Amino acid sequence: MTRDPLHGRGARTNASGRFERYAREAFDDGWTAEEMKPLETIVTPELAKTIISTNQSPDISFDQSINPYRGCEHGCIYCYARPNHAYVGLSPGVDFETKLFVKANAAELLEREFAKPSYRPRTIMMGGVTDIYQPIERDYGVTRSLLEVMERWRHPVALITKSQLVIRDIDILARLAERGLAKAAISVTTLERRIARVMEPRAAAPHRRIEAIRMLASAGIPVTVMVAPIVPAINDSEIEAILEECANAGASAAGYVVLRLPLEIKDLFREWLHQHFPDRATRVMTLVRQMRNGRDYDPEWGKRQKGEGPYAKLIADRFARAIHRFGLDKPRLALDHTQFRRPIEAGGQQDLFFEEKAPVVSLVREEGAPFDHESDENT
Repeated sequence: MTRDPLHGRGARTNASGRFERYAREAFDDGWTAEEMKPLETIVTPELAKTIISTNQSPDISFDQSINPYRGCEHGCIYCYARPNHAYVGLSPGVDFETKLFVKANAAELLEREFAKPSYRPRTIMMGGVTDIYQPIERDYGVTRSLLEVMERWRHPVALITKSQLVIRDIDILARLAERGLAKAAISVTTLERRIARVMEPRAAAPHRRIEAIRMLASAGIPVTVMVAPIVPAINDSEIEAILEECANAGASAAGYVVLRLPLEIKDLFREWLHQHFPDRATRVMTLVRQMRNGRDYDPEWGKRQKGEGPYAKLIADRFARAIHRFGLDKPRLALDHTQFRRPIEAGGQQDLFFEEKAPVVSLVREEGAPFDHESDENT
């Protein structure tokens, strides 16, 4: 039996990105009988020029973020970050999962940024357009090196992941959380392993994410569960079950985002639907368009995250009732920015009058979901 070379990958094709002059498409011309080998993951270290990205999107809860990797081996078919690979001349399809880039100098750049006299501390979101704990983090450790910089200079940090590898860094995160400087969000899209296996092929299994929530919460790290994305007719029936399971594991807040299909993702997702859920494909896309004013996607701020229309309202109502029922509607945790210490610059001097400050943890009520895990304001 010939093994599918795309086994363990999310996308089914590798169409050219939107900026390419010529389109390419693979096809079988019948002239070769060679068995295609499974695709390997290729990792390219790069020296980034900057490390903190900023945004002015009014519908997400952070304005600066760090993404230590480009691309993501998890291969989630719905990932809104896929179109970013087109900026480097690669496909948002299979390339996004197999041709990865690591920002080898990330920690050095962050410390240098902190040292600038003009820098003002604000919570940094780690994981906006890549998973900071994807499999290659085991080898490269860039995420941990960034957290070490955050701890050294007492800078507030929030992170989002769907990987159990986050528990490796519980030591740092727990110390930061004790000072009111850290919180985490875990994405749980489904509790069914069969769905997770094809929708998020190289991400942690659902039960492992639940265990990560339990371990983080037990260590005193505030945890939000993100039910994201909610895909009509695929995982929408699980909203309440996911929230209950995560609340029992120790999550203290919750958020959600409905499926988004910007740019190349709409075609990739349709291919995936017909491959894995051909019996539901029409219904899924019909409901998606109902939430998007008759289109596959509506990028308008205020609508892109939650959609609009009767179906979107039904999801919103169900979610609101569920988080109230399971105690996940607590005020959002605001991290403390007052403890930040500026690194000593070359030829410079740290504040002679610096004093230790007791950690301050405050709870504030803000609009929107506790975490909206993205930073690309244009999609």
